Amino acid sequence: MPGSPSNTVTAFAPAKINLYLQITGRRDDGYHRLDSLIVFADIGDQISATSSDQLKLTIEGPFAKGLSSGDNNLVIRAANILAEFAGIEPRANITLTKNLPVASGIGGGSADAAATLHALTELWQLTLSKQDLLALAQKLGADVPVCVHGKPSFISGIGEIITPAPDLPEAWLILVNPGIAISTPEVFAGRNGDFSKVSPFATPPPAYTEFAALLNERRNDLTVSAIAIAPEIQEALSALDTSPGQNLCRMCGSGATCFGLFEDEIMAQKAADDIQTAHPTWWIRAARLRS
Repeated sequence: MPGSPSNTVTAFAPAKINLYLQITGRRDDGYHRLDSLIVFADIGDQISATSSDQLKLTIEGPFAKGLSSGDNNLVIRAANILAEFAGIEPRANITLTKNLPVASGIGGGSADAAATLHALTELWQLTLSKQDLLALAQKLGADVPVCVHGKPSFISGIGEIITPAPDLPEAWLILVNPGIAISTPEVFAGRNGDFSKVSPFATPPPAYTEFAALLNERRNDLTVSAIAIAPEIQEALSALDTSPGQNLCRMCGSGATCFGLFEDEIMAQKAADDIQTAHPTWWIRAARLRS
């Protein structure tokens, strides 16, 4: 049983970035097999949990509008699953500060669920192994386990097989979302063509240049399908492709966010400012990759 809870616990929910995403097959149940390198950026949402006699979710922040705080929200689902596992009542006032665009391919909902599991484990003073947390995370969605892991990782299977990535060089990203949301199931359903080979790399890239070269040998197999649904994604990719200093531009996840890879903060921030000037209604952020 948990001890007396602390007053307030906060947990960061960083943006999840697929540096590449290859579809390697499809199971009989329709789920696609994946090969992807996932990293996390130093921008994201935040979860704050406070002791209470009930379970309540409040959503605030620039992207709070239109989000439900009901039982279908991944944050509430995470709280209920954790409490059920621990054999306790789910009691907490949870605040989600939504800084990331919704349905944008950077794992906002999955990261929020993972942060909720971490925050409530501490608030309720539970003792769970990492394997317990990962098993609970898997019940919430394919991307939630790697968000619980929270470190650069290769994923395979349908997302449930997580392999720690080798040490990666420091790098910066520009994240660009042209102000649209896109349905992940629709993007997967629209994908055609051959499957890719599984191609994670085991040797740490010695420097940024080699890192960028390795990523350029891989791709995002959902890009064509996503652009067919939302042509604005191509416009975002084109803006990144013409940015001085970028060594890779690619769609992230199932879209609609795209990213450019840069060696240092100055080049990344300059490119972000230039794209923002040209496209004032887009959501654009420069962000460091978290080690």
